[in-house]
Amino acid sequence: MKNHKAQGLSIVIPVYNEEENLPQLYAETKEACVKLDRDYEILFIDDGSTDNSFSVLNRIQAEDTSVTVIRLRKNFGQTAAMAAGFDHARGDIVITLDADLQNDPQDFGRLLEKIDEGYDIVSGWRADRKDKFLTRRLPSHCANWLISFITKIKLHDYGCTLKAFRREVVENINLYGELHRFIPAIASTIGVSITEIKVNHRPRRFGKSKYGLKRSLKVVFDLLTVKFMLSYSTRPLQIFGIFGLISGAAGAIIGLVLSYQRLILKIGISGRPLLLLSILLVVIGVQFITLGLLAEVMIRSYHESGNKRIYFVREIVTDKEDPPQS
Repeated sequence: MKNHKAQGLSIVIPVYNEEENLPQLYAETKEACVKLDRDYEILFIDDGSTDNSFSVLNRIQAEDTSVTVIRLRKNFGQTAAMAAGFDHARGDIVITLDADLQNDPQDFGRLLEKIDEGYDIVSGWRADRKDKFLTRRLPSHCANWLISFITKIKLHDYGCTLKAFRREVVENINLYGELHRFIPAIASTIGVSITEIKVNHRPRRFGKSKYGLKRSLKVVFDLLTVKFMLSYSTRPLQIFGIFGLISGAAGAIIGLVLSYQRLILKIGISGRPLLLLSILLVVIGVQFITLGLLAEVMIRSYHESGNKRIYFVREIVTDKEDPPQS
């Protein structure tokens, strides 16, 4: 097991229009980090805030050299903000949390205890969640059940941002879209150990929630993407090929039956819907197989090219030497 001092800690906090929460968030995060026997840094990622969040963060950074502020050029979304934080984090362990003060920094120590036990990812579970039932908790419960069922990674709370990761985990996953909530499932493809602990959850005091029913619909579409990535990302022909073979075989069987009726039984088949269905199924089958082959080429090009950014930094405010370039 590594010595605690050797395990640098990076706190990654995406920020979008949270100016009222930031002073208290910084104070609580700083206090929690000081209690830990580890080197640490706090990274605030300003995801294109339109209020005074960046000004507040700039003042905080001017007074504390352990703070780094990464300002994105526009609002790219929480997933891109987290990716920016991961790219610039220097610690051996990365902890993420929301900027709305609903996550409790005092839970850092409990997350790290599980990391020290050998886990690669420790996910927070808001067992006593302080949100509205119909618009937040019910959709989240349904989404969590569906995600666990589809991905086979059993977690109670995929949407909790409060998580701890070993550095090698965040270095080997690519995020885009709204995939930050699926990090445990995505990371499972590289072979990681995942656990979950109950964490404190507090009601929002300032600002406006960025979540709602609209985002729940996005989760469903992203879940399809994740399922494809988990099962067929390196072999897309297998999924498209199966549909193509089934469709083509069905069309061929119908065509053989019609041919038997026409050639042997002398039954006319012109104008029959089955004839059109047979042709359609064969054509669809060919299209699915062709689509699978094209997907194979695209997947290989994607994996071979790599290094694609999903965010662009406007400026970085830090006292550290030689920050990573984007």
